[in-house]
Amino acid sequence: MVPVIELRGAVPVGISWGFPFWLVYLVCVAGNLVPVPVLIPFAGRVLQWGARLPHVGGMFRWILSIGEKKVAKAKNASTAILLALYLFVAIPAPGTGAWTGALIATLLGLPVRRAFWPIAAGVATAGLVMGIASYGVIGLLAP
Repeated sequence: MVPVIELRGAVPVGISWGFPFWLVYLVCVAGNLVPVPVLIPFAGRVLQWGARLPHVGGMFRWILSIGEKKVAKAKNASTAILLALYLFVAIPAPGTGAWTGALIATLLGLPVRRAFWPIAAGVATAGLVMGIASYGVIGLLAP
């Protein structure tokens, strides 16, 4: 559930601690998805609040302006947007997980019902990729 690290850090740790993959996978995916339905509706409010702050407001206003430009362009490409959201979240790199996917969904004006499933599928895919990669790395390091 921690931003940036999310399941990308938890899967290798769980596997290296000797837990079975199925358990690590289920706990990590579920834990990663818990904040998503809360993040999507409230991220916009946090961005609006941040835009009013004196020292960092410019950064928040910049993020909001990017979202407004993307929404204007994305009105007719809803299926492509959902696929892009899935692919973005599915890439197991720091900063491409459910938290960032929820922020993107907020900026694009996607409701929770539409954005949750591509984000969930992306988290599930990233968990599988991290599991495969973790077993490869652990296998290389094992005596």
